[in-house]
Amino acid sequence: MITSRIVGTGSYVPEQIVTNDDLAKIVETNDEWIRTRTGIRQRRIATSEGTSDLAAKAAERAIEQAGIKPEEIDLIILATSSQDYCFPSGACEVQGRVGAVNAVCYDLSAACTGFVFALNTAQAFIQSGVYRTALVVGSEVLSKLIDWKDRSTCVLFGDGAGAVVVRADETGILGFQMHSDGTKGNVLTCGARSNGNFLMNQKPELSYMTMDGQEVFKFAVKRVPEVISQLLEKTGTPIEEIRYFVLHQANYRIIESVAKRLKVGMEKFPANMEYYGNTSGASIPLLLDEMNRAGKLNPGDKIILSGFGGGLTWGATLIQW
Repeated sequence: MITSRIVGTGSYVPEQIVTNDDLAKIVETNDEWIRTRTGIRQRRIATSEGTSDLAAKAAERAIEQAGIKPEEIDLIILATSSQDYCFPSGACEVQGRVGAVNAVCYDLSAACTGFVFALNTAQAFIQSGVYRTALVVGSEVLSKLIDWKDRSTCVLFGDGAGAVVVRADETGILGFQMHSDGTKGNVLTCGARSNGNFLMNQKPELSYMTMDGQEVFKFAVKRVPEVISQLLEKTGTPIEEIRYFVLHQANYRIIESVAKRLKVGMEKFPANMEYYGNTSGASIPLLLDEMNRAGKLNPGDKIILSGFGGGLTWGATLIQW
């Protein structure tokens, strides 16, 4: 059976580091409060780069590691909630930057689950034989969507990008699960533009991200173990065979709760939100690239990727490295 295998990874973060102490200067908070509740110590914030800039740099590194020519890429999917333009899509911008002249390109919006959904979409195209090689990118500049006076959100998020190249192969992605619940969409939102035009004598305005943190926490610690268990059952994979669970990097306490519910040791749950914060659709590929380049992933390792976020959306992918 043909599936898709990750053959290259890449990531990129802005140079500017913003620590918890830095944030304490602009909102009523402190380092200990943020660390003990989230596990986050610092994050990267873009100053002159946009979402597509970060995406293109991560993509270039993934393409280089994969050892392919950009012209070989058939499909580019950019998972993002913070694209620079309504149109053109960020994926088309990435195409132009990397020279993937033969690729069809589009953005995918599923908030923090975006990369998982995008990877599974690429897998479906490749498995069906429509395409052979895909570039999947998660990139966010959430700093432009945040109200920096709202301490319930501004302490959590950061900017970054991660990318993978996937190609048709006999091993790789072994299965996936995806879910959505639009009835709970109000717990995590960010408006595009408000209604407004000359008839209303009102100018459209941009809005900021809002989140009901307690509801998101309860949603994540229930749905993530659930979807992972569904995927393991669907693929007939014992949980003991999973070497790593690479989860969306939102909150360290969420990861601890998921590990406890699955009865799996924390050593199987790598984390890097301490240094980057919650980078939404970029968090999983960013962490995966770090692990790959550090030599932590060996051929044959079984890994579960799982994302959860606005929509509400959640999903998981089982891959064999």
